Amino acid sequence: MSPGIVFAAFATVLIATAVFYLFFYRTWRRTRELKHPFPKIWRKHLQSTVPLYSRLPVQLQQTLEGQVQLFVSEKNFYGCDGFKVTDRVRIAIAGHACLLILKRSYTDFDDIRSILVYPDVYRVQASERDGMVVGVSDQVRAGEASTLGQVVLAWSECESGAINPKSTHNVILHEFAHQLDYLDGTADGAPPLSGEQAKEWQQTMTIAYDDLRHSLRHHRKSWLDPYGATKPAEFFAVLTETFYQQPLHLKEQQPAVYDLLSDFYRIDPGELARS
Repeated sequence: MSPGIVFAAFATVLIATAVFYLFFYRTWRRTRELKHPFPKIWRKHLQSTVPLYSRLPVQLQQTLEGQVQLFVSEKNFYGCDGFKVTDRVRIAIAGHACLLILKRSYTDFDDIRSILVYPDVYRVQASERDGMVVGVSDQVRAGEASTLGQVVLAWSECESGAINPKSTHNVILHEFAHQLDYLDGTADGAPPLSGEQAKEWQQTMTIAYDDLRHSLRHHRKSWLDPYGATKPAEFFAVLTETFYQQPLHLKEQQPAVYDLLSDFYRIDPGELARS
């Protein structure tokens, strides 16, 4: 066989392999992963740490299980400060995160690569800008999201919010909502939306955001966690927490906002709450 033929054959195999890896490998790998049965103990973890799971129709329960299965197989979990990441921890985090994409595309989380879990709230050194002056402050955090595909969580905060369906806070929902916000490249409180949907989102969310800030300025009881008034990105994340944790409250206080979120997440947790 001539060197030219050998080279051509080698090049063809190399190109075919590259094409498969770039365009088909991820789908093939996920299809293979979903052929494995969902572990029974994982289902028990979902039942005990993701209260909404038990209220879902059977078909959506199966969808969530599949997404959790992919999430756990693809994302790297790291325990920090001596924390041990158990299956219960993985399933609780994956279960709540995947509620956000339950009826969306799993590819929304493709850019997320790692989840760092601390046992409790943790301290970070963060830079702060005041005009031309940049300083460093010591901050205590329960979680944070990064455009680099990393999510950091404090397990004590995750657990208290996750297992209590009436809790006003859920740091897992909060940080993974930020990841959806990052999909268009900016953390501006508006995830990727179509033209008309984006226009309606901008108008409705701006009115609601201004209403929240106005209430706080005049020392009135706010309809949302005041942290949501710090900036639009936090407004979206806190709204997402409330949408899943206190859907009936949000629907009563801000029906237009509730409808927008229901349209975006393609789910109506208020109806599930009544079931």
